[in-house]
Amino acid sequence: MRNRAALMMLAATLWGAAPYRQALPGYRYNFPRDHFNHPDFRTEWWYYTGNLRGPEGRRFGFELTFFRHALEPGAAKAGVWDVRDAWLAHFALSDLDGGRFFHTERLNRQGPGLAGADFRQARVWNGNWQVRWTLDAAAPGGVASKRLEAVAEGFRVALDLRPLKPPVIHGTGGISRKAAGPGRASHYVSFTRLQASGAVEIEGRRYAVQGLAWMDHEFFTHQLEPGQSGWDWFSLQFDDGAELMLFRIRRKDGSADPYSAGTYIDAGGRARHLTVGEFALAPGKTWTSAATGGVYPVAWTVRVPALAIDVSLATALPGQELVGKARGSPAYWEGAVEIGGSRRGVGYLEMTGYAGAVRLGDFEQQFE
Repeated sequence: MRNRAALMMLAATLWGAAPYRQALPGYRYNFPRDHFNHPDFRTEWWYYTGNLRGPEGRRFGFELTFFRHALEPGAAKAGVWDVRDAWLAHFALSDLDGGRFFHTERLNRQGPGLAGADFRQARVWNGNWQVRWTLDAAAPGGVASKRLEAVAEGFRVALDLRPLKPPVIHGTGGISRKAAGPGRASHYVSFTRLQASGAVEIEGRRYAVQGLAWMDHEFFTHQLEPGQSGWDWFSLQFDDGAELMLFRIRRKDGSADPYSAGTYIDAGGRARHLTVGEFALAPGKTWTSAATGGVYPVAWTVRVPALAIDVSLATALPGQELVGKARGSPAYWEGAVEIGGSRRGVGYLEMTGYAGAVRLGDFEQQFE
């Protein structure tokens, strides 16, 4: 999900699905090739989040995301500067113990290599923000390691990531369905447990860090429905070696959409699909944004009775709202959380639609 919400709504409202391939059951995944670009689908993203600690226990969270969205369905482009796809990227660093949140974004055309995702290069990038992959057929999902790097004014991150489990395909039949009807779904793959080591830097001070990261990759053409107003997304990494991904799509009347779902991954890497009736999400304490007026629930209770999961989520830094500067970029909350209760661990939480409707009508005008 993610600030996926922005590009999803754009994909769902500006153009029809006909010129692009739809996410349909029966897709045959091919790793490591499917970790990279799928230009026959309208929208695609690669999403990295994680919780890190310095040698003295100082806590950090990070987010680095890459989005590709096709602007003109089926249009043939001749010149290197012609625009078929917009490449958006978000970079955020949470200094959880220092009480500071840094974030920025960039929007590029592919041009002569300004942004892209390429299997031959084993790389996803936007300017000097990038993830380089080391491929190995014997490794989980064909990936031995990754090198993540991003630098912005006042903060940067450089991490080596090593998959501890094979990739997980969410949903059933190869698709993660979000609404009724053909194609209203995504192909959704995650590396749910990446061992992370490297460094973060804030205002010139460098911190050596270690921790856990999570990577999502989705590609699709049509997804959000008019009655769906936003969603809450959870990626939870438990200390016992298991993970849990849940998303609750919120309808405009406040109810949970029946296509809300999740995945539980046990310590051995075995995945179990969860339907909306198998889990319960209850919001708690809220935080109000001075920038947007959005009221976000920053504490949650998560229950999956069949798995004896009854946990509470809290954050050390309520102010982890990303407010986009580019036209068409919505405001959303994305931040690091800690887990207590029947299981302990760390995770990431995303909440969209709390700071008003997503307005993307001006998005494409930036490339005119």
